[in-house]
Amino acid sequence: MRVPFEWLKEFIDINESHHEVAHRLTMIGLEVEAVEQVDSDVVFEVNVTPNRPDCLSIIGIARELSALYKTPVVFPEHDVLAETGELDFNVDIADAELCHRYAGRVVRNLKIGHSPEWLRKRLEKCSIRSINNIVDVTNYVLLELGHPLHAFDLKTIKGCRIIVGTPNRVKGQGTRIKFKTLDSIEREIPEESLLIWDAERPIAIAGVMGGMETEVSDSTVDIFIESAYFEPVSVRRTSKAIGLKTESSYRFERGTDIKMLKKALDRAAYLMKEVAGGTICGKIDIYPKRYKPDEISVRYNKVNETLGLKLTKQEITDCLDGLGFEMKKLANSLKIKPPAYRRDIKREIDIIEEVARIYGYDKIPAQLPRATIGIESPEDRKSGSAKVKNDIKQALLKSGFTEVINYSFMGMQDIDLLGIGEYDERRNLVQIKNPLKTEDSFMRTTLIPSFIKNLVQNLSHGNRELRLFEIARVFISQKSEVSSQEAVALSHCRTECSLPVEREHLAAIYYKEKSKALYRDDTPDFYIIKGVIEAILNNLRIYDYSFVRSSEPFLHPGQSADIFIGSRLPVASSQSVKAGYVGALSPAIMDSLDIKAHKPSVIVMEIDIDRIIPYAMQVVKYRPLPRYPYIERDTAIVVDSLLEAAMLMKWLKSYPSDLIEDIYIFDVYQGKNIPEGKKSIAFNVRYRASDRTLKDDEIDSLHKSLVDYILDKTKGQLRT
Repeated sequence: MRVPFEWLKEFIDINESHHEVAHRLTMIGLEVEAVEQVDSDVVFEVNVTPNRPDCLSIIGIARELSALYKTPVVFPEHDVLAETGELDFNVDIADAELCHRYAGRVVRNLKIGHSPEWLRKRLEKCSIRSINNIVDVTNYVLLELGHPLHAFDLKTIKGCRIIVGTPNRVKGQGTRIKFKTLDSIEREIPEESLLIWDAERPIAIAGVMGGMETEVSDSTVDIFIESAYFEPVSVRRTSKAIGLKTESSYRFERGTDIKMLKKALDRAAYLMKEVAGGTICGKIDIYPKRYKPDEISVRYNKVNETLGLKLTKQEITDCLDGLGFEMKKLANSLKIKPPAYRRDIKREIDIIEEVARIYGYDKIPAQLPRATIGIESPEDRKSGSAKVKNDIKQALLKSGFTEVINYSFMGMQDIDLLGIGEYDERRNLVQIKNPLKTEDSFMRTTLIPSFIKNLVQNLSHGNRELRLFEIARVFISQKSEVSSQEAVALSHCRTECSLPVEREHLAAIYYKEKSKALYRDDTPDFYIIKGVIEAILNNLRIYDYSFVRSSEPFLHPGQSADIFIGSRLPVASSQSVKAGYVGALSPAIMDSLDIKAHKPSVIVMEIDIDRIIPYAMQVVKYRPLPRYPYIERDTAIVVDSLLEAAMLMKWLKSYPSDLIEDIYIFDVYQGKNIPEGKKSIAFNVRYRASDRTLKDDEIDSLHKSLVDYILDKTKGQLRT
């Protein structure tokens, strides 16, 4: 907003230079972006924030300076007396919810012409062109007092009547209105838009612009001045719907002062008589919805606690005295009612901000806050979840992964892409009432769809190697499952339900484009990520875990595994819980993504952190280093191709012997020299005694017994 300094000084006695005033305004939140020299005057370009419509006027800026300098505001002359009797004019407010107050005054026998030079120059300094003395006065009062006015040619108002209402209310449902505004453009008006009507037709769009048929012209003699308060939401909706923004709509949609409209009306009538002659007639003021401010309690100690100051009660009230608040002083607090022009004041913290502004932000000492980074609940502190998540994050960062933060939203199409079954809890979706876009209308029940989108976006930008991870919450509704057909109906559901279950998940994706090369034997990507998971679990001191063939529909059936925690056996058991899964995306999903790369392999994994926390950070039991050497034996057996390596490990570890120290599988092979439907599994057994050095004969006999035991269990044969 442009504010001429000389005009401002008519409202408040200021002895400081315009540079100092500009600085003070900036320091209280009204940033002066520029200072322009215009003739012998100076014009401030003030950036007014959307929550302060009261400062979109000269008097609004003057009130702020009044609070700073403790100097009273001098209100411009506006008192007028009607020179004729009662008006033969009626005003009806059909939509009191959209128009809280409507006032008007008739001025007769005016002489339309050019405005005096002082009026034209002030409007020009504020970037408003002069039209005629009557219209210029309405614009002048708009800038001066911040309240929009409109002048109608009285003889064009049919039936000496004003009706304020929407087309639905005045003409009935389904009425289509076309209206030509002052800019000579015919516009179609939405049914819910508020209009000003005479006895027969609409004559203005409330709060936005008047109509061509009732404009003030050179032949105008008598006028009707309108001053009203329109609901901000209604004006904003109408302005956006018809694509028209004006100085009036700019102020109305932010909220004007409902108590100022009477003064603005009288001030306009006073100035019109001064610049155009005429006779001032009676006034109409319909006020169906009166302004009732809420009382706000402000605690003295809360002010100091929030601002980090030690202000006395008197200093606090001194800061608020000049802001127009109605205050009641109590022993430990203030009861405050904000004026009608400060509708942004609604809570105690708003009052505290006013104290800070007037006291001076520059006077508040800099002090580091006494706070920890992040919020850890007592439950998190007891379970150690914060440390677990931090250890996981550090382990992944050390493995070359980059942390990402995705939106917590997904769509039904993401669940369908993954092929998740109808009765899977991941279909228990939580509907978002106001989604950013319809494609992401639900809260995530799995993090994998976000990583698929990350993959596609990175590949489209030429990134051929990807290691990403995220730790975030998933949300599982406790309502019944949602099918694809029910998803649309769900968006219209407003029934209350219990809060969703929230779980902390870790998810990651690994992608590396393969290239042909000689003399190189790459480790399969699946085993790289499986190794990362094992490193994470071992770092958390979780050793009782197992990998079992996964049944997740979106993973490659031969390159995937579910992760189970809680059983010391290498397979899932009744004592274990499924903590997550790892695997390559299925060929069907890869085909749908249309990734044009040489043998693409995309590995994803997801772990429920909440399920592994109870098993993490177990007490470490130390034992002395072995005093005697070990003996190793390698063996390969040919078994049925459907036999899982994990089951073989279960049988190996179940063999009763105190001399077996460790067992691991180091090779699985299918191909040449192996019968069809069979595979070779090679395993290593390490033997050691705690009290002696073992002899080969003893171990040969023990190992043969172990192999015979395994061959009996697997129904396999020894590979030679």
